Amino acid sequence: MSVARITEISATSEKSFEDAIRQGLSRATKTLRNVKSAWIKEQEVSLEGDRISAYKVNMQVTFILDDA
Repeated sequence: MSVARITEISATSEKSFEDAIRQGLSRATKTLRNVKSAWIKEQEVSLEGDRISAYKVNMQVTFILDDA
């Protein structure tokens, strides 16, 4: 039997939503072990004038807890 936990993180990128997702997952896997999936909960852009300046994603990351 395995038990999973879900944690919510946000990540930003100046390039794209896909890059923000990659950066967020890359950082999450440095701290969390056994990451199995991510659900992209929200996407948002920041604007400077009429130009997109940043892409932001909020995601829920699922990872399996180690056995005690």
